[in-house]
Amino acid sequence: MLNRLYARVLRHAASPNAPWWLVALAFAEASFFPLPPETLLVPMVLSRRDKAWVYAALCTGASVLGGILGWIIGAFLLEHLALPIVHFYHAEHTLTALQDKFRQWGVWIILLKGLTPIPYKFVTIASGMAHFALLPFIVASLVTRGVRFFLVAGLLWKFGAPIQDFLERRLPLVMGVFAVLLVGGLLALRYL
Repeated sequence: MLNRLYARVLRHAASPNAPWWLVALAFAEASFFPLPPETLLVPMVLSRRDKAWVYAALCTGASVLGGILGWIIGAFLLEHLALPIVHFYHAEHTLTALQDKFRQWGVWIILLKGLTPIPYKFVTIASGMAHFALLPFIVASLVTRGVRFFLVAGLLWKFGAPIQDFLERRLPLVMGVFAVLLVGGLLALRYL
């Protein structure tokens, strides 16, 4: 079953509409959606390694724009949008801790947390809640998200065939590790 799903995802990842879905996913993940952009970036690069850098750039730009929306949600729409997102993830304590860390560490929080499996939406919303300056937020987001997505795309571009072979032979293991990382990132929110 997983192999058929994987083959289907690869076919869709090579479709002409795939970049639009990648942009939508990267944008949404940075402000409210739970799935990381790599869920689409990886199969897209594996399907079209010649477009790895384009996909990484699209992912980075859309993630930063989505991060700006997350910042706006945290800064101006706290009661109506931010708190329901935070309650959904049971991350009230995490958001408060991130706010305090923003006041103390500023741009370093964005740079470090943007590379981790911790959902980036919490970094963006917390930075808005802390009224962290928007321009340094955007620059730090460009750096951290760019490093993350270009690193993934670069590794897949360079080692695509062996990685794809590994994924296809050990798909249940890879999906299990992905699920553990996703859940681990969400659980880490509770213990920041």
